[in-house]
Amino acid sequence: MRCPYCQHEESKVIDTSHDAHGGIRRRRECLACGQRFSSSERPILSTPLLIKQDGTREEFDREKLARGIRISCAKRPVSAADIERLVGQVEAELQRQGKAEVSSRVVGDLVIAGLKELDQIAYIRYAIVYLRLADLRSLRSEIDRLLES
Repeated sequence: MRCPYCQHEESKVIDTSHDAHGGIRRRRECLACGQRFSSSERPILSTPLLIKQDGTREEFDREKLARGIRISCAKRPVSAADIERLVGQVEAELQRQGKAEVSSRVVGDLVIAGLKELDQIAYIRYAIVYLRLADLRSLRSEIDRLLES
């Protein structure tokens, strides 16, 4: 593993841990400069193509999903680990389904359900775009539904 500080090719593993999604996190120390850094390993499983609303298909993009969730969680007390966990849960569910193609609505539904549990304001922010809440009445009815549950 190349050191991100000095670019030296060799490091030693100090600690190894496993996450809930089958990934491995390793804490490393560079043998040249002594700096410590973390690396992560995740098995590469295939994810399905997403069928967009207009019928086009695109590859599942983990970073695009994380970016959208980060935007809805901006300035909220949601940790980066929580966002990464939600992205991992969505990706794992898509892989678990084992389908070659799924509707992009499936991804949106998984995210909206996860955000509802994680942070209600982030949920509303995401819902405004995802559920196309175009006016204050529709936004208010969604907030009322959220308050009732």
